[in-house]
Amino acid sequence: MAKKLTPRNEDYSKWYNEIVVDADLAQHSDVKGCMVIKPYGYAIWERMKDVLDGMFKETGHMNAYFPLFIPKSYLSKEADHVEGFAKECAVVTHYRLKNDTNGGGLVVDPDAKLDEELIVRPTSETIIWNTYRKWIQSYRDLPLLINQWANVVRWEMRTRLFLRTTEFLWQEGHTAHETEQEAKEETRQMLEIYAKFTEGWMAMPVIKGNKTESERFAGALDTLCIEAMMQDGKALQAGTSHFLGQNFARAFDVKFATKEGKQELVWATSWGVSTRLMGALVMTHSDDAGLVLPPKLAPIEVVIVPIYKGQEQMDEIVAKCKEIESELRGAGIRVKLDADDSKRSGWKFAEYELKGVPLRLAVGPRDLEKNSCELARRDTRTKSFEPLEGIAEAIKTLLDTIQSDLYTSASERLASNTVEVDNWDDFKEQVNNGQFVMAHWDGTSETEDLISQETKASIRCLPFDGDLTPGSCIKTGNPSARRVLFAKAY
Repeated sequence: MAKKLTPRNEDYSKWYNEIVVDADLAQHSDVKGCMVIKPYGYAIWERMKDVLDGMFKETGHMNAYFPLFIPKSYLSKEADHVEGFAKECAVVTHYRLKNDTNGGGLVVDPDAKLDEELIVRPTSETIIWNTYRKWIQSYRDLPLLINQWANVVRWEMRTRLFLRTTEFLWQEGHTAHETEQEAKEETRQMLEIYAKFTEGWMAMPVIKGNKTESERFAGALDTLCIEAMMQDGKALQAGTSHFLGQNFARAFDVKFATKEGKQELVWATSWGVSTRLMGALVMTHSDDAGLVLPPKLAPIEVVIVPIYKGQEQMDEIVAKCKEIESELRGAGIRVKLDADDSKRSGWKFAEYELKGVPLRLAVGPRDLEKNSCELARRDTRTKSFEPLEGIAEAIKTLLDTIQSDLYTSASERLASNTVEVDNWDDFKEQVNNGQFVMAHWDGTSETEDLISQETKASIRCLPFDGDLTPGSCIKTGNPSARRVLFAKAY
């Protein structure tokens, strides 16, 4: 029987960690700060990856792969970039081990020191732009639209499964363009793709906007982001898209011959999402009974559980369940028949509830007589009895309803927990209550830092569709051009 989880309202962090482990998504690795993604968790990530990859390819992007190791000199070429990532870099200094002559086991061979130290990629702008210098010669080579699915390493001190680990999986797009306008359009287009995915597939509403200057990606001229609200009221940055201007092209001398025969620097973007989306998925929909998955991303959309007593009943009911399984699979539904007779049906019910399977279909002796089945929704934990005639179409409709209902529920939570405030005391109270707060800010990094220090809330973004009415800064009283989004965040 599945273990009982710590309630969310008792200890949200503990609840999250328990779901990730108990629902077989991931576990801590023996390598500190790293994780093992288990098959069920990886199946969800594969669903995410396949959908996003299709979206990228529909917009003309192609996949490639670049080295894991980056020469240290490359990282040093863009000043803001190296400053932004220097503290997180893992560095390779030697290429060989040897046996310790004093019996101490394997030690680093001091004679095997690298001529140039290598950085284990924290992000790939530098190695990719050094490569693009060789690929781009003329305007005919542009735009260059490349994506990479890879792992990266950022040496984190405080880690949490999926949300922040030393090594994680992601995709990183890196594109080169002929004009500034094309690059800006690409930056916005990719953010819209991320929003379309998170809302349409993850059933997770997001707020789109610009990051403040101090929160921009290291080396970018502008960073666009999508911010999502978790059930505890904290924000989670779910995706970013960066307009890099000509900074990396300048650093790596990436020029192209224009139609007029002139030499110009290309314009660049980069954009990415990571396995952090797995953490967002867990925290957006799940409950005290376990994981809740939107059908579009569930590895198993429907689990079929036969209920019987004795061999004769088992043979007849399992045979009917196999017919149902075949019908659902033929309708394109991801289905699993659990006919394992070593486990009781109650155990199976609890297990698939914990794992967030959207629909459970049960068939017992009475159902067999009536040519019907019991359907149990994971999201609402409600049950209904449905005829087996036309069951595939009925289930497809119900799965669509579950997907829609999850998005509606999350959207209502976001709306009801987003407030506007105009004085400092109300601001502190609402932030501490786990609200998204729309408030005025005077536009200075000093005030931004001060607010963060005093409340632990940060400016998540300047929403694209936010309130542009001028006002007075929530902290300093100085003039403010618009409201921005504040929240505590992961």
